[in-house]
Amino acid sequence: MAGGARRRTGRLDIYWRPNDLGHPRLGVIAPRHGQTAVARNRLRRRLREHLRRRLLPTLPSLDLVVRARFAAYAASPTELTADLDTWHARLFR
Repeated sequence: MAGGARRRTGRLDIYWRPNDLGHPRLGVIAPRHGQTAVARNRLRRRLREHLRRRLLPTLPSLDLVVRARFAAYAASPTELTADLDTWHARLFR
């Protein structure tokens, strides 16, 4: 996370940097922020599923880490996907 680029939204911190593997890699971090394990796992699954289905097939060879912020727990799935889609659109303009 220290050596790459970063984009911060109100709900997510997104870090990325190129890799030499020939395919993208993904990491999702959902800190506790006083939430239950159920809430953390639900948030992690929502983020990972959207990334896996819609964004990973279109990404170049890079390492991507998405870290949820406190506001992500209260956000709807639509708001989270909008944050990710906005990041993707800005990266590949």
